[in-house]
Amino acid sequence: MRPFGARRDRLRALLGAAGVDALLVTALVDVRYLTGFTGSNAALLVAADGEARSRFCTDGRYVTQSAEEVPDLETVVDRGSVLALARRAPGLGITRLGFESDVVTVDGLTAVDAASEGVELVRAPGLTPGLRAVKDDVEIAALRTACAVADAALADLVAAGGIAAGRTEREVALDLENRMRGHGASGPAFETIMAAGAHSAIPHHSPTDAPLRRGDLVKIDFGAIVDGYHSDTTRTFVLGPAAGWQRDLHDLVARAQRAGCAALAPGAAVAAVDAAARDVVVAAGQGERFVHGLGHGVGLEIHEAPWLSSGGAGELAAGMVVTVEPGVYLEGRGGVRIEDTLAVLDGGTEPLTLAPHELVEV
Repeated sequence: MRPFGARRDRLRALLGAAGVDALLVTALVDVRYLTGFTGSNAALLVAADGEARSRFCTDGRYVTQSAEEVPDLETVVDRGSVLALARRAPGLGITRLGFESDVVTVDGLTAVDAASEGVELVRAPGLTPGLRAVKDDVEIAALRTACAVADAALADLVAAGGIAAGRTEREVALDLENRMRGHGASGPAFETIMAAGAHSAIPHHSPTDAPLRRGDLVKIDFGAIVDGYHSDTTRTFVLGPAAGWQRDLHDLVARAQRAGCAALAPGAAVAAVDAAARDVVVAAGQGERFVHGLGHGVGLEIHEAPWLSSGGAGELAAGMVVTVEPGVYLEGRGGVRIEDTLAVLDGGTEPLTLAPHELVEV
């Protein structure tokens, strides 16, 4: 199933309101979303009136690859893909050309303006990312697989005794990433956050050579990439029997996470979803230790729209895939975060990450 033509049609429906004859797509992640192209150099011209005036451009390294991945668009072969399409705009009868003003640099805009002489350039930010926020069935299937790969890798790591005193944070992170590759991931979705002991109180800690010690909380935030789509999961473990404060902290975060997940629904305000989880933490007197937003969209990028936060704007829609990841961090002692990736659907949600949620003593 090739969904790319339908995605370009959805984009075309927005171009009239943007007041442009065509959109010059320069962000590679947007080009991939609209064409399926996975190379490192490309641009796309999407004409408002259909495919006849639309063009795809890449360089000579990708002639064979682009023929396979983008068989349904006329292809221009040119190393300077963005400028090559800009130069063709006047000859295609395009008089108002939209550009991704949230992506193009000042110098890039100057070059595009010179290349497309006689064409009016119009700011058109966020059109494709806005479409990407709502996933189609192909995307949700890829995300479901990416999440399953990550779940399987974590289960293998735990079963093999990979979270053990004496191993370093870096060793455990690398072990988990290799297991994700073994289950079919092309790589990790981001640098694995593997944080033990006091480091677990640092929301985005990079793994070090510090050894895990008995009694440590161990927070692992990780994900897999499958077919370009990212998963995102966080689970917190404890090395040996859990202390009372560790169980209490984990229970608080788990209650907040359940409240956040329960608030997900089409039409729900993103700020209200954040509040559903945050209010649980605030009521427990730990509000100042929940220092980040509740979650974010995931897809071709690990962080993308929508944004679940107290200052977030907008509402959820069916087809959005988001994380719900409250955390409470006690500086110098340890922290807990529990995170799942979920699809928002008509009539409910589908959890895509299925690893056990309870505090596991390893």
